[in-house]
Amino acid sequence: MKEDVKLKVKGIFFDLDGTIVDSREAYREALKTAFAAFGYKNVGREIVTEIPKRLEQSLPLNNVLCGVDVQKFLEIYLKTYYNTTIEKSKPLPNVSEALEKLSKKAKLAIITMRHVPKGKVIQELEKIGLAKYFQFVITALDTNQPKPSPKALVKCSEAMGVQTCHCAFVGDSVTDIRAGKAAGTKTVAVLSGIFSLEELKRENPDLILESVSMLPDFVE
Repeated sequence: MKEDVKLKVKGIFFDLDGTIVDSREAYREALKTAFAAFGYKNVGREIVTEIPKRLEQSLPLNNVLCGVDVQKFLEIYLKTYYNTTIEKSKPLPNVSEALEKLSKKAKLAIITMRHVPKGKVIQELEKIGLAKYFQFVITALDTNQPKPSPKALVKCSEAMGVQTCHCAFVGDSVTDIRAGKAAGTKTVAVLSGIFSLEELKRENPDLILESVSMLPDFVE
C-alpha cells in the first residue's frame, strides 16, 4: 500500500461519504424507499453499493434497474438519501482524532458531490462534531463540473490560498483519485467506502490506507 510514502502538503481536501462519514445506512434507506415506490420489498445486498458506485462514475443504471423507471427511481432515491444523511450518517472510527492532528499540519476542506447547499453539509458536520476542522466546504452546487473534473479542487485550493501541487485529495472512490490527479494534487485512497482495493489500485494513487484514521502518520 505504498506505506513508505510521506506527504508534504499545506492543504488536504477530503471527500465526505465513505471517507469522513459512514453513509451506508443512508444508502440502504434510500434504496429501500425508492424500490418500495415500485412495489419491491426485497433487494439484493450488492445493489446497495452498486447504485452509488454507478452514480459516482456517471455510469448507466438501466441494467441494474430492470423494469423500473430510472429517472423516477433516482428522484426518489436521491431525495431520500439527502434527507437521510443528517440522521443516518456517522463519523468513521477515530476520524475526529485524525482530523485534530491533521488540522495542526495543514488547512483542511471538504469536497463533496452531493447536490445540496454547503450549509446542509456543515450542519451535518456540526452534529457529529467535525465542522470545526474544515476551513472550506464545496458541494456539487458550487461547480458545474463534478468529479473527476478537477474544477472543484482548483476552486478550493484558490479559496485556501494554497497551490494544488501542495495539496492532497483523500477519497474512497476512483473518481476522487482521478480528480486529484487531474488537479495535480497528491492522491490518497481509503478503503472505508464502497470501492475495493483492486478498483482503487488500478487508479495508482500515491497512497492507499485503510481509513483516514491512519493518515496523520503519513503527513509531515
